[in-house]
Amino acid sequence: MRTAYSVETVRAAERELMARLPEGTLMGRAAAGLAAVCVRLLPRVYGARVVLLVGPGDNGGDTLYAGAKLARRGAGVTAVAMDPDRVHAGGLAALRAAGGRLDGAVPERADLVLDGLVGIGGRGALRPAAAALAARIPAGAVVVAVDLPSGVDADTGEVAGAAVTADVTVTFGAYKPGLLTDPGASRAGASHLVDIGLSFGPPEMEALQHADVAGLLPEPTASSDKYRRGVLGIVAGSARYPGAAVLAVAGALRGGAGAVRYVGPPAVAEAVLARYPETLIGHGRVQAWVVGPGLGDEGGPEVREALSQPVPVLVDADGLRGLDPGELRARAAPTLLTPHAGEAAALLGLARETVEAGRLEAVRGLAERYGAVALLKGSTTLIAPAGPGPVRVNPTGTPWLATAGSGDVLSGLAGSLLAAGLPAVDAGSVAAYLHGLAARLTGGPLLAHQVAEALPRAWRDVAGR
Repeated sequence: MRTAYSVETVRAAERELMARLPEGTLMGRAAAGLAAVCVRLLPRVYGARVVLLVGPGDNGGDTLYAGAKLARRGAGVTAVAMDPDRVHAGGLAALRAAGGRLDGAVPERADLVLDGLVGIGGRGALRPAAAALAARIPAGAVVVAVDLPSGVDADTGEVAGAAVTADVTVTFGAYKPGLLTDPGASRAGASHLVDIGLSFGPPEMEALQHADVAGLLPEPTASSDKYRRGVLGIVAGSARYPGAAVLAVAGALRGGAGAVRYVGPPAVAEAVLARYPETLIGHGRVQAWVVGPGLGDEGGPEVREALSQPVPVLVDADGLRGLDPGELRARAAPTLLTPHAGEAAALLGLARETVEAGRLEAVRGLAERYGAVALLKGSTTLIAPAGPGPVRVNPTGTPWLATAGSGDVLSGLAGSLLAAGLPAVDAGSVAAYLHGLAARLTGGPLLAHQVAEALPRAWRDVAGR
C-alpha cells in the first residue's frame, strides 16, 4: 500500500530525526537518492547537460547537492537561482567544487532539468520569479521535480496558477497527498520515493496496490450459494436512459454478485433481461441496493424506499438529487455516495470549478456532511470514510473512462461488493481499482460495456489466477 502524509506530519518526523543525527544528514540522504534517480534517467551522465532551477530553501539545497554529485560524474551542470542572494550556501559551494556553475539565465538546451524552486511548504500561486523560470524550461528536457512539482500544493494537490509539469517526481521520506490527487497528480509524472529514515503513524491518504486488493476480494467457498455471495438490488434506468440499467446490471454480474434483482419500468426490465437473462425482476430479498443511474426524474420514491431499509445503499447519478444530510446521517446501515465533480458540487452547494480545484477537500466535505462514504469520481478517484481515517486514492484510473455509462458500470460493481459484505470504503476502493484496471486492459478508446466485459479478467489478474 502506498501511503501519503501531510506536510505538518512530515515536518514533525524530520525534526524528530534531525535531533538525533549529525547536521546535514537528511539533506545528504535526499540528494543522494535524487541523484541516483537522475543517473537512471540519463542515457549517459558524462557530458549530459543538466540544469538546476534553485529556490531559496532546503528544496534548493537538495537540488544543488544532487547537482554536485552529477557534476562529479562528468555532467555539465548549470544552476539558475530564483533569488541569487538566498541560495543555499553549502549546496552552492559543493556544486562549484564539483565543477558546476551558477548562471543568471536558463540555458536554451538541456537533457535534464531539476525543479527545485519550491518545496512542500509552498502555498498558492508561484511567485513571478519562480513562474518565469518554470516557463523557460527547455523543450525536450526530462523534468525531475524535487519533492513535488513547484506550484502544486503538497497537502491538497491544488494548483493555483502556473506550475511545473514533471516527467518524474522524486519525493523524500513519504508521499504527499498532492502527488496522488489531481490536479497535482497529473503534474507529477512517475513518482519515486526516497527513504530518508522517517517514521510515521496513521497516514492521511493511502492507495491500494494489487496485493491489498487481492486480500479484499470476496471469494466463494464450497458452501456458497447465490444468497451467501450477495444479492444486489438495482433501481436504475428510465424510458430516456434504459442503457443505464443494463450497464449497472452488467457491472454487478461481472463483478461477482450472486444474483441481481432489478426494479424499474417494465420496458427497461425487458431490455435488461434481453441482455442478461439471469437477472431477477421485482422486489425481494437483497443484501444491498444501488439506486440512481439513469433514473431521470422518475425514481425519487424508490430511492427513499431503498434508503429506509437496513442494508447498505449506493446512491449514484440521479439518485443524488435532493438528498437530505440528516436522513443519511440517521441511517444505521452504510451509505456510499458516488458523484462526479458536478454532482458533488450540487451536494455541497459549490461551483464545479471549486470541487475540481480542491478534490481532496471536497470528498472529505461530502463524507462529513452526509455521514456517508463518499467516492468522488475523476481521473484520480477519491474515497473518503464516513468517520476518521485516511482518504483512499485509486491508482488505476485512466482518462479513457470519461465515457458515457462507465459510472453506471462502476455503481453495479461497487454494489456487488457491498452485497458480498465488504465495508463501504473497501467496496468503493476495490471497485474503483478493478474498474480502472479493466479499462486499461481494454486499451484505447472504449465503450462502457467493454469495461464491464473486461471486469472478470481484471479480477483474475488481481487475484493471481
